Amino acid sequence: MTSGINFWDANVWSFVITLTILLAAMMVANSLRNLIKPLRRLMIPSSVLGGFLILLADYAFKKIFGHSMFVTSTLESLTYHGLGLGFVAMSLRNTEKPKDHKKHTDAFDTGLAVVSTYLFQAILGLMITITLFYLIGSFSGSGILLPMGYGQGPGQAYNWGRTYENLYGFANGTSFGLTVAAMGFIAASVGGIVYLNVLRRRGKFAGEIGKNVTDEHLTAETITGNNEIPLSESMDKLTIQIALMFIAYIMAYLFMSGINAIILTGAMGDFGYNTVQPLIWGFNFLFGSIFALLLKGFLKGLRKCKLVHREYTNNFMQTRVAGFMFDLMVVASIAAINLSAFQHTEFIIPLLTICVVGGVVTYLYLIPISKRVFPDYRHESFLALYGMLTGTASTGIILLREIDPKFETRASTNLVYQQPWAILFGFPMLLLLSVAPQGISNAFLTLGVLAVLFIGMNLLLFRKFIFKRKKQ
Repeated sequence: MTSGINFWDANVWSFVITLTILLAAMMVANSLRNLIKPLRRLMIPSSVLGGFLILLADYAFKKIFGHSMFVTSTLESLTYHGLGLGFVAMSLRNTEKPKDHKKHTDAFDTGLAVVSTYLFQAILGLMITITLFYLIGSFSGSGILLPMGYGQGPGQAYNWGRTYENLYGFANGTSFGLTVAAMGFIAASVGGIVYLNVLRRRGKFAGEIGKNVTDEHLTAETITGNNEIPLSESMDKLTIQIALMFIAYIMAYLFMSGINAIILTGAMGDFGYNTVQPLIWGFNFLFGSIFALLLKGFLKGLRKCKLVHREYTNNFMQTRVAGFMFDLMVVASIAAINLSAFQHTEFIIPLLTICVVGGVVTYLYLIPISKRVFPDYRHESFLALYGMLTGTASTGIILLREIDPKFETRASTNLVYQQPWAILFGFPMLLLLSVAPQGISNAFLTLGVLAVLFIGMNLLLFRKFIFKRKKQ
């Protein structure tokens, strides 16, 4: 008798069953949003609502059957790779560079605003958890996960929560990070509704909150593109898009594995194990994006050399693939939250405190930024930035569409072109992510460095306003 798997074995179907539950939950959530108007007005994405539905269903399932519906590692893997693959797909798109100087300046300022808000969130989070460390024994460095959950979203919140739990002894760190990200979506919905209602009372917004916006601009040319490979030949066009995405992602994996091999030799000592290694694997999305750009440049070079005569990447399809990966990442991340962690006081008090304070302060901080830095479209900028800096870029777009459905202002393009600046200015903060959890003294050190960086970012961000006042 030959050994191997049987098609009726549970492990053959477990992954497919997990995917089915996640996707079905999003379908149910989307139907509920369309049927229930108050729920639609909350503007919570279907993937977020679906995640909460699964979370409640799994809690009931555990009470009845004594075990979870899912293998936790499967949900966590979907969260981790969903983030990386989504960013790769986004990076494979061909985007037009802004042509006028003002667009360049606004993109630069948006990057500064994003990083400055990250820093503010990290400072507030650390101040809260350091204080609670002395009061109730909370994990002192956990506050820096606030910008990872609010500013970066579920993928990064999972990556660093998991790292803190495995390497630095932060009990329930994974659940902590994922819960911060889930609370961020709620903060985005609540804050967005409050802001839109304020505009409505002032007569500056007359639409229906949560209304559906159709893609009237979508045409056949948008899908097929100019001088691109056919939709279907010996290899389907969508298959090629997905193949390119995975090729770039595996290139990033090989690069990270090479760095990891150097770390394992002990050449970097404890710094390599405790700081470099979690940074490398925690930023799979960043390396994936870099290798996606390299792959896109390679294909462009082949076309210039006349070795390839058509465009392989398609913006429409890559956007749809990225949307699928991000939706899957969000629903899986929320489903992976461990509700049993809420039984511990040292977990729930800092979690609720930093999430509430983080949402309120982010809201208040972005108002003067939008007013001073983006005066021509301050309300659109606020909604786009607030949605992104409490949820994800998609959440920012959802809020922006309520007041700018045709994306006529620069608020939407700023979210795209700010990314290189955000990575550049945010990199010092990213290095501190592996420093903060290494004891209370390191948490204080991180807090001090963050404060200096925050002052510098604000001087740059408000440079025109500051120098204008001095000149007057």
